[in-house]
Amino acid sequence: MKKNITKILAGICLSSTLFMTTGCIEETFPTGSATEDQLTSSSMATSAMLWAIPGSLNVPGRISSDYHWDWGYGSIIHIRDVMTEDMAVVSSGYDWYQSWEMNQNQGESYVYPQFIWNSYWQSMLPVNKLIGATNLETATEAQVGYVAAARAFRAMLYIDMARMFEFLPNDKTQGANVEGLTVPIVTEATTEADARNNPRVTREEMKEFILADLDFAEANIEKSYVQGKPMSKTLPDLAAVYGLKARCYMWLEDYANARDYARKAIAASGLLPMTEDQCLSTSKGFNDINCWIWGSKMVSEDDVVKTSLLNWTSWMSNETAFGYSGHGPFIMIGKSLYDRLSDTDFRKKMWKAPQGGMLEGEEPFISGYENVLPEYASIKFRPAEGNTEDFNVGAASAYPLMRVEEMFFIEMEAAAQLGDANALSLLTGFMTTYRDPEYAFAGTGEKLIEEIIFQKRIELWGEGQTFFDVKRLNMSVTRGYEGTNFSDAVRFNTNGRPAWMNICIVQTEKNNNEALRGYENPDPSDKYEAWIDPNAQN
Repeated sequence: MKKNITKILAGICLSSTLFMTTGCIEETFPTGSATEDQLTSSSMATSAMLWAIPGSLNVPGRISSDYHWDWGYGSIIHIRDVMTEDMAVVSSGYDWYQSWEMNQNQGESYVYPQFIWNSYWQSMLPVNKLIGATNLETATEAQVGYVAAARAFRAMLYIDMARMFEFLPNDKTQGANVEGLTVPIVTEATTEADARNNPRVTREEMKEFILADLDFAEANIEKSYVQGKPMSKTLPDLAAVYGLKARCYMWLEDYANARDYARKAIAASGLLPMTEDQCLSTSKGFNDINCWIWGSKMVSEDDVVKTSLLNWTSWMSNETAFGYSGHGPFIMIGKSLYDRLSDTDFRKKMWKAPQGGMLEGEEPFISGYENVLPEYASIKFRPAEGNTEDFNVGAASAYPLMRVEEMFFIEMEAAAQLGDANALSLLTGFMTTYRDPEYAFAGTGEKLIEEIIFQKRIELWGEGQTFFDVKRLNMSVTRGYEGTNFSDAVRFNTNGRPAWMNICIVQTEKNNNEALRGYENPDPSDKYEAWIDPNAQN
């Protein structure tokens, strides 16, 4: 039966983005009354829909341009990081992320979880549009490949949401009736009626849905390749599909499959871990998409770049004249994390050494910034081309969605969780070959797992992945300790995973989806008291 694409879009806009009318109008594909036959009459037309998907990650002002955290997926990465103990922020009047850092206003009626919720569902919209508009029975091979890429992208979004919104036990809030529940599933076939009574699904149901998307992607994504190669690093390829499976299986604690798919991702990517020169480059350090399995890339014409302030570089590159972080709030590594890292590990040079530290003066700053930045400040993420002055150049950067290094650490941890005797050699081999020739570790069991997670936290600092490990492994967050570089108001010490890592589904969704009423994550706001240094002067 022929469907009118405008009806498909209307159904998706009404389902679980929940009546975000403005966003849906702004992001609909300009088809008028075009039918799916017209939209998918050529691979070129479907390809145009496919390219809208990565673009959806970098859209400023979806809720309001007045909120300077409202600039897309990169902002959600940053949110996840400031919820851990790994990223400290020098407090200033310009720190728009304080509510997440201070665990304030995180309940269902606040704009902060609303931003997270809206962003994911608005990025889901072009994905479901493409899938729903393509008839696989009549599609070309290339079009089937585009659907595979879209389904891999959809899996990435759901893997994120499932892990962020799933309620897990913690030390401050109770949620017996929602434990293990994730989010509602919305597909290209979801109708308005379905959306009005669409419950949160269990971990098992979400697993089946995600793996179905990834199985299809695994079987078909190479059909999207051009002359045997992926079209772009901004779209998922076979290595990314394997990597998504590895992430999913880690969440499910199916460590055997996680280990195997991580290894498949490593092999399929053809990549090696970034070298010291690549990591510490003042012009290309962590802004070169070619170093990664999958990334997001901006160009000077993008709205997020034109804003100068609402983009990845502004918030993640301390070495800029145009960005927020270039003027404070500076982003820093947590002191306890930095202090634990060996001085012979070159990664330690990605943060400014404290005065008198062994590495003081060895950090490769962009000229002039060695005298501007505070101790422990990050120099990991450089502005594009090392351009600190012109946002049209410096903010037209890239950030990683998946690096091959993550797969090495998934493989290591999964092996350790399984009691595999090779786990230690996997860790030692990676570290001595790629990061620290003098590295040595002799622990086993839980000590080995903790060491792997520590090295992974260093490796993926600022990339939004530590949040998921802390939540999965029921790890404590410790920001209050002698010498801490966290500001007074955020020095929380938790007993196991923090309550704030169970993100609240928002009131606007519940208002229009009766299946969610009574199945809310409890509000974690203000549940912790900040640690007070007993040696501090009154």
